[in-house]
Amino acid sequence: MSQVVTPVAEVPLKKIKGIKFGILSPDIIRKMSVTQIVTADTYDEDGMPIRSGLMDRRLGSIEPGVRCETCGNTMAHCPGHFGHIELARPVIHVLFVKHIYNILRATCRECGRLLLPPEEIERYKRRLERLKKHWRLLAQKLCDQILKRASKVTVCPHCNAPQYKIKLEKPYTFYEEREGGALVRLYPTDIRSRLEKVPDDDLRLLGYDPEVARPEWMVLTVLPVPPTCVRPSITLESGIRSEDDLTHKLVDIIRTNQKLKENLESGAPQNIIDDLWSLLQYHIATYFDNELPGAPQAKHRSQRPLKTLAQRLKGKEGRFRGNLSGKRVDFSARTVISPDPNLSINEVGVPIDVAKILTVPERVTEYNIEELRELVIRGPDQYPGANYVIRPDGRRIDLRYVKDRHALAQQLGPGWIVERHLRDGDIVLFNRQPSLHRMSMMGHIVRVLPGRTFRLHLCVCPPYNADFDGDEMNLHVPQTEEARAEARLLCLVQEHILSPRYGGPIIGATQDYITGAYLLTRKDTLLTKEQVCKLLAAAKYVGDLPEPAFLKPKELWTGKQLVSLFLPKDIFFEMKAAVCNKCAECRKEDCPFDSYIKIVKGEMVCGVLDKNAIGAQKPENLLHRITLEYGTDVGRDFIDRVFRMFLRYLDYRGFTMGLDSLDVPSEAYEELKKLYDEAEAQIRKLIEEYRAGKLEALPGYTIEETLEARITEILEVVRTKATEMAGKYLDVFTSEAMIMAKSGARANILNIAQMCLCLGPQTVRGERIKRGYRNRTLPVFEPGDIGAAARGFVFSCLKKGLKPYEFFFHAASGRDGLVDTAVRTAQSGYMQRRLINALQDVYVAYDGTVRTSDGSIVQFRYGEDGTDPSRSYHGKSVDLNYVVSKVLG
Repeated sequence: MSQVVTPVAEVPLKKIKGIKFGILSPDIIRKMSVTQIVTADTYDEDGMPIRSGLMDRRLGSIEPGVRCETCGNTMAHCPGHFGHIELARPVIHVLFVKHIYNILRATCRECGRLLLPPEEIERYKRRLERLKKHWRLLAQKLCDQILKRASKVTVCPHCNAPQYKIKLEKPYTFYEEREGGALVRLYPTDIRSRLEKVPDDDLRLLGYDPEVARPEWMVLTVLPVPPTCVRPSITLESGIRSEDDLTHKLVDIIRTNQKLKENLESGAPQNIIDDLWSLLQYHIATYFDNELPGAPQAKHRSQRPLKTLAQRLKGKEGRFRGNLSGKRVDFSARTVISPDPNLSINEVGVPIDVAKILTVPERVTEYNIEELRELVIRGPDQYPGANYVIRPDGRRIDLRYVKDRHALAQQLGPGWIVERHLRDGDIVLFNRQPSLHRMSMMGHIVRVLPGRTFRLHLCVCPPYNADFDGDEMNLHVPQTEEARAEARLLCLVQEHILSPRYGGPIIGATQDYITGAYLLTRKDTLLTKEQVCKLLAAAKYVGDLPEPAFLKPKELWTGKQLVSLFLPKDIFFEMKAAVCNKCAECRKEDCPFDSYIKIVKGEMVCGVLDKNAIGAQKPENLLHRITLEYGTDVGRDFIDRVFRMFLRYLDYRGFTMGLDSLDVPSEAYEELKKLYDEAEAQIRKLIEEYRAGKLEALPGYTIEETLEARITEILEVVRTKATEMAGKYLDVFTSEAMIMAKSGARANILNIAQMCLCLGPQTVRGERIKRGYRNRTLPVFEPGDIGAAARGFVFSCLKKGLKPYEFFFHAASGRDGLVDTAVRTAQSGYMQRRLINALQDVYVAYDGTVRTSDGSIVQFRYGEDGTDPSRSYHGKSVDLNYVVSKVLG
């Protein structure tokens, strides 16, 4: 008999209006069940599932080749079937405890009616019907209001029965507070009989739909038993069967239920029945949720808590976040990253072992057939080779098991697919977790290299927030031509030099690159022809040398001349360098410190390149101008070539920071001591005024807060002056530490002052350290001392070493920083996750509007101006000032 199949196009489409959740009634549980489970045993002596046991074959098939006794399907196609347990006594469903509590408070203990007068009930009914048609959330709010009103009534308006206060002892025990404060326990049987009395109309006013959720169904009389495929047993290597946690819990439930049934039938004392009933309630509660507050966790003999129903669903490892939203992919690799300054920013160094495992599917054509035949012959063990061949009929051939690969290679023809090893020039996606922004996953071009780590250009560290202290990164190989095209055109690193966050370059110079650039472009850097040629060779420069800056006594070139060779010939650029001394009047080109950068028609006229000009995450700099004006190819080429030259210069020159680079003369320490003594005197005077009651409070501050603010202000002045002194006694010509700090390569002058002069005030939670033992921070101070040293000011410097009490304060401040970092990471991560979930259906449409998934408009133009920060000049499509300067020359 032929089967009639309706074409998909003819099936009428239905629009989902909504989803309604309900509770399974005892009748539905029995109807959907294929058998009643009556025995706690699972398998007999022969290893066969026991009938009416927890592994009954009617509940589904979990063994290969065995057919299900209910649907006749094998393990692959059997959906699984529910069973049920008839409970000896009703038991509260622990996840509905709050609902039961609310309904008991709002309804009469005698007649079951809602505790509101009939006329009020009618009025609420009419309001609720109106709201349900258009405003469902408002309808829910009204139900909450009705519940609140009804739970305050003390006498039933329908039968005049007095109402007692209901008390809930978590997790699931209910009491009624009678006159005189006596507590009477409400058993699940009492609760169920009360809930059965509540009329359907009254339930609707409380927000329940009685057709799908009667309140008495929240008290279980029948427990559904999930199919075996939900809780499969595994056989260990020793041949012993290990049961799932749910099966363990169900065994406890059946055994306790059986005992309770036997004791009820034999007329056992009430206290024994109560104990067994409570135990059954506990087992069923922990079967639903094994992390109930107020109930001990159910554990294995090994003390490992059981993973029951709620634990399977909720949290990061649960079904929703772990399995449905979570992803695991093939064609990926993960290993430690290490630096390689000789790569291009677009490239990633891939270990040869990884390249032999990851494959790229390449379709055989008449143009590449010979090349692919050669790869097939080389096989999976010889690089470059191939791992698999896919025939036109879809059959996959694993080359590890092919003895005669030459014969297979000859069979290759157009339409076959060869899965070849990864090789130079392939495009891959590279990612570092946590992936917090677009640039956490970018496209890189493969360079297969020896070694065991991924190699990465140092300039690409900022967008990934990567360093080389053991970080690992993930590599993904696109498998289709469309994915490869997207990775190459949209995801390639050079397309993300400019960040959409602030429009400036997120990829740029860091650390050694900045130091090298600064030293090379300094006024006093003069290079011989040999040095120039070596540096230009490192930058892969092809062309003529510029005229030397000095001809006598011998030909010498400046570093600025070398940089100019790589600049676009029509570029104009001006800015202050990071080494700028912030003079009262800027003399620009005549700056005595050579800290004003000026580039005219591609020639670097004056200034030095440092963090301001070429640093990562510095908007409006030289990299920004080059990339925005001349395109990402030119920007990438500039970074690749010039930055390699900076590093090579640093290699030739040498750059080492010793302790002597932090040497300051003795008069600096004398000056600092004098400054500190003056500050101490000011603080003592303030404390005396405070104790005498003469200190005037600042607006909006208490007297104590005023004192703290004034002391903090005085101590900040000491730290600021110490920083100024470091700048005064150390300079970029004698101190390597100052070269790094001033050029922006590493640290800042404050850090140098802390190393060589004074560590300054230490704070915990933004305030001076105040917690301690009996009115003092440490036992070395007098009780009540609130001076500078007693509350965390460290006068010593790191170079000379701290006093013991200063070390304690410094450690407290350091630990506060660590805790704060950990807390902020967790808070920002959770906030981002909530924002992603809330905004995941909002997108920018092709007409420039921002819409939700149903087409509703959120914004008529994205960001109100419709511009991309990384492709515009502060929201404008053209920088008029730059155009004018270019035209005027």
